Amino acid sequence: MTVEETETAGEEPEKKAADDKKTAKKSEDTKKLRSKLEAAEKKVKELEDAAAEGEDRYKRILAEYDNFRKRSSKEKETAYSDGVSDAVMGLVPVFDNLMYAEKYTGADPDKFAEGVKLIIDSFPAALDKMGVTAFGEAGETFDPEIHNAVMHVEDGEYGEGEIVEVLQKGYRYHDRIIRHAMVKVAN
Repeated sequence: MTVEETETAGEEPEKKAADDKKTAKKSEDTKKLRSKLEAAEKKVKELEDAAAEGEDRYKRILAEYDNFRKRSSKEKETAYSDGVSDAVMGLVPVFDNLMYAEKYTGADPDKFAEGVKLIIDSFPAALDKMGVTAFGEAGETFDPEIHNAVMHVEDGEYGEGEIVEVLQKGYRYHDRIIRHAMVKVAN
C-alpha cells in the first residue's frame, strides 16, 4: 500500500461516516416530514368530516325550518277560518230566532215583544260563549281607553267623569277592545 492509498483509505471511512450521518439525518428528516404529513392528512380528514357533518346539520335545520314555516302558514289560515266558523256558529241561533220572529203572524203584540226580548236576552250568552263581553254602564267612571265620550253634561247630581248614559255598549274580546262604548259623561 502506498502513501496515497493509505491517505485515501483513511479518508474513505471519514467520508463514509459523514455520508452515513447525512443519510441518517435525511432519513430522520424524512421520518419527521412523513409524520407531519400524516398528522396533517389526519387533521384534514377530521376537518372534512366535521365540515360534512356541519353541512348535513345545516341542510336538516333548513329543511326543518321550511317545514315549520309551511306548517305555521297552514295553521294560521286554518285558525282564521276556524275563528270565523266559531263566531258564525255562535250567532246563527240568534239569527234563526229573529227569522222565526219575522214569520210570527199572531195578533198579540205583547207576545211578539216578549219573543223579541227573549232573542235579545240570548245574544249576550252567545257572545259570552265566544269570549266577548259587553261593558259600559251608567254610573261607571269614564275611561278614555275603553269609552268614547260623544256628549257632555254639566250636572251637580253626578260626580266628575261619571258616565250618565250609555248610547252604545262596548265590546271586548279578552283584553282587546272590539268596540268602544259610546257614552254621555257628566262634569
